[in-house]
Amino acid sequence: MSTTPLVTLSDSVTMPQLGLGVYKVSPEQAVEVVTYALGAGYRSIDTATLYGNEREVGEAVRGSDVPREDVFVTTKLWNDAHGYDAALRAFDRSAAELDLGVVDLYLIHWPVPERDLYVDTWRALLRLREEGRVRAVGVSNFEPEHLRRLADETGEVPSINQVELHPLLQQRRLREAHAELGVVTEAWAPLARGRLTDDETIGRIAAKHGRTPGQVILRWHLDIGNVVIPKSVTPSRISENFAVADFALDADDLAAIGGLDANGRTGRHPNDPS
Repeated sequence: MSTTPLVTLSDSVTMPQLGLGVYKVSPEQAVEVVTYALGAGYRSIDTATLYGNEREVGEAVRGSDVPREDVFVTTKLWNDAHGYDAALRAFDRSAAELDLGVVDLYLIHWPVPERDLYVDTWRALLRLREEGRVRAVGVSNFEPEHLRRLADETGEVPSINQVELHPLLQQRRLREAHAELGVVTEAWAPLARGRLTDDETIGRIAAKHGRTPGQVILRWHLDIGNVVIPKSVTPSRISENFAVADFALDADDLAAIGGLDANGRTGRHPNDPS
């Protein structure tokens, strides 16, 4: 069975570099999808309050033959739960839905700068980690100025920042800030929501390695150090996405993909009103 490298977070917690995202996976599908993924070798599952499938993710993990301690589960706090006390209550709800004991990674889903509560929210996450209720804490969709403010006002930098990132939106400035601050980069929409399926450059590299375009893009993420969480509900695609450990891109491949950066954002910018 294929395996995936581990990444060490600043909390001294390790997580798989390749996992399964379950955004827009319905509750009716989630148990089957997560169960299949765990059987295929995945050991990291990424959910969120917004996704409405935390309960089903927990059910699949509990029902799996894979020991709980071998599965890394991430969930996220939604925008309506910003603020210290509200964040603690939101975590209680997510933990109850998952019913997995300690949560491996808890993230602030968006900074929601117009509410200006993300620093207090971050303090609540730090408390959860101190109490041992979560192993690691981080953020999602934060810009460099948001990260630096957390560091300045709390003395603690998030262990990871999950952001939209793919060959059409390579986030170089943000990745440079992550490297400076010691924040791991995690990519959502890693395949650009299908916008690169017919790209000539990706297709040429895929043919060279005897791989699919999706596998080439996921290999690119791993080779530049990103944690990546592709989403699929199709068993063959779930398996295909995981089968990227036995090849690597060369310098020419990486340079060619680097040339695709075009600020091609598929979602909203973190500073846009929520």
